[in-house]
Amino acid sequence: MMEHQTLPEMEIRGSSTEYAAAKMSGFFALLAILILLVLCVICFIGGSWLIVLGILLFCAAFVLCCGLVIVQPNTAALIMFFGKYKGVIRDDGIWLVTPFSTAKKVSLRVRNFNSEKLKVNDESGNPIEIATVVVYRVTDAAKALLDVNNYQQFVEIQSETSLRHVAAQYPYDDFDEGRISLRRNGDEVSAQLQAELQERLAVAGVQIMEARLTHLAYATEIASAMLQRQQAAAILAARQIIVDGAVGMAQMAIVKLEEDSGCKLDEERKMNMINNLMVSIITDRSSQPVINVGSMY
Repeated sequence: MMEHQTLPEMEIRGSSTEYAAAKMSGFFALLAILILLVLCVICFIGGSWLIVLGILLFCAAFVLCCGLVIVQPNTAALIMFFGKYKGVIRDDGIWLVTPFSTAKKVSLRVRNFNSEKLKVNDESGNPIEIATVVVYRVTDAAKALLDVNNYQQFVEIQSETSLRHVAAQYPYDDFDEGRISLRRNGDEVSAQLQAELQERLAVAGVQIMEARLTHLAYATEIASAMLQRQQAAAILAARQIIVDGAVGMAQMAIVKLEEDSGCKLDEERKMNMINNLMVSIITDRSSQPVINVGSMY
């Protein structure tokens, strides 16, 4: 079973939480601005004391213009009023918020990050090269914009940190086939990497949708030696399978011969037959038949 080590929880003083900002349809505001501007023009034409009223109407239209915010699809706008957080707008369109507010926008689209090839040491101390691709998106605009300095850079740095941490917990390859290894258990390693990344990036309001290894290889300085080790292990495993099969075939041949022909072979003849079958099956070269024209004794 794969054990997931809990990381120290990151605490942020005064962490932000996303909530909906107070708003109204911007089309009504545009209509009101248009009406104010028409009245303003009429007042300026009327002259006299109406000019003062026209100036006031123009100021009112200007204040309304300062409260208009345009939000694109799959985008969130964080509203700040003189340095105070006033909420987030997720609905696309044009909206009217508190005048003189500023809007910081963040994309809610799915993004991916391809890490560079990192050279790390696996559990056995062997240097390896490893890389990953991380698919993520922002789920809490307030945390992404207010709790971290640059959430995209934060994702990149934490992704590389988590990749190094996970890669150091497992060997590149387990020749005994008894433990989890980076090469044989890619799905399990990717699942742990995703879980660790989600734990690290929760403070930034980011959801990790997928994290998967894209490159895994021994470092150049030991690649040749480790390739020879893999080839030797493969040859030994193949030989073991061939020997097990040859023993089973020899035993089956003797049992079948005795059952069908009814003859009983003594131990010497059994050993001779087993020896011949084992040699013909296991040898790398084609066997040369030898015809016995005399007695076996």
